[in-house]
Amino acid sequence: MIHDELTLDGSPNLNLASFVHTWMPDEANKLMMENISKNLIDQDEYPMTRISMLADLWHAPDAHDAIGTATTGSSEAIQLGGLAMKRIWQAKRKAAGKSIHEPGPNIVMGANAQVALEKFARYFEVECRLVPISEESHYRLDPQKAMQYVDENTIGVYVILGSTYTGHYEPVKEMSDLLDKYEASTGHSVPIHVDGASGAFIAPFATPNHLWDFKIPRVVSINTSGHKFGLAYVGVGWVVWRSKDLLPKDLIFELHYLGSVEYSFSLNFSRPAHPIIAQYFNFVHLGFEGYKAVALDDLKNARLLSRALERSGLFNVLSDIHRPAPGLLSGVKNTIGFDESDAVNYVPGLPVVSFRFSDKYRAQNPDVQQKWVQTLLRAKGWIVPNYELAPDLENIEILRVVVRESVTADMVDRLVSDIVEIAEDLASSDSPTHALNQLQSNKSAEQHHGKLQKGEGSSSNGTYAKPC
Repeated sequence: MIHDELTLDGSPNLNLASFVHTWMPDEANKLMMENISKNLIDQDEYPMTRISMLADLWHAPDAHDAIGTATTGSSEAIQLGGLAMKRIWQAKRKAAGKSIHEPGPNIVMGANAQVALEKFARYFEVECRLVPISEESHYRLDPQKAMQYVDENTIGVYVILGSTYTGHYEPVKEMSDLLDKYEASTGHSVPIHVDGASGAFIAPFATPNHLWDFKIPRVVSINTSGHKFGLAYVGVGWVVWRSKDLLPKDLIFELHYLGSVEYSFSLNFSRPAHPIIAQYFNFVHLGFEGYKAVALDDLKNARLLSRALERSGLFNVLSDIHRPAPGLLSGVKNTIGFDESDAVNYVPGLPVVSFRFSDKYRAQNPDVQQKWVQTLLRAKGWIVPNYELAPDLENIEILRVVVRESVTADMVDRLVSDIVEIAEDLASSDSPTHALNQLQSNKSAEQHHGKLQKGEGSSSNGTYAKPC
């Protein structure tokens, strides 16, 4: 019965809304099933956390001094990174004889932050300072504006890799430079935690010269999701601190288990070991060159989708990964052409395509609602979200496609055909789909057991969950 009911779910490979990876080789599936009963609590018996690999990948000054842990996805990792910054801020305040309660700690992030970042602030009693985004900032965090929210009570700045904008496309570096100047003038040192939930498994391979990781001294910790572009199944994430000194000792528990001493600094205690084993399989199986090949192929297909949507004339593409990298040679490159397979020639970013109806299309079809593209694509099996941007830009709706390893060039071709067909049908007054624009938004009367209705949760303070 359960098997039959689960077949009614959508196809994971056609879920282009999600960053979560949906496929692994048979060898990995076999390893996971062989180890599905193992509990990660006993790291002496199941020692499959290989943090040194990530410390090297993210250029920790001393991989032996770096410290980290596996987590249940990047959301837990975000909590730990923020909590460490809060503890260090508290220790500094106490040492200076200052209050840690009045006015209390705050953390700075963009209003486009994913909900896990806001959860940290709310759950661990830190004021959440959201930096407004704008069209000028490409709908991302602007480091210059972020500095207006920093003060002596700021425990740190959350910088989302791939969701921050500067004219030179070095957002973490620019944020660090601005904080360096702030420290020089005020004496207050404000650290950076890089949320690399998606980007930390793309940047090292696609843009190796891009400055964002532990090469920048102000970056104290980085988190990522193994189950996103780390290519493992859902259930594994990572957080790494550049040095043991940046993980406060009061967050580390000494455990005596079966005669051995172990240390724990994660929020979860008993948890399955097989997701970590799946990640370890990828590290060994793919290696640096394998991850690089996958990342570059994802970006290639994302650029293919971006160009096709723009050239249709029906859509404006808001993401920039298909645009030539800025610089003196950009004009020359546009004139004589350049290697389209080389990611260095393009604006750095994730293999994610954000787009909306073009100005021309909206002017010619003012009654067409973009949300029907999502609905009609779902009828064809595709899951492509249409959502509003962060506060102050709620009037802008975008569609978004995450190009994962399972999204091939053939699938991109089929997807573009379906999107264009739907957009044209919506604009055609004699097509059946055009009638959808005359319908009012009616919510189903069906009530789902155990589901909160609108207004039953806390009110939003700016961040949003739909783009997760």
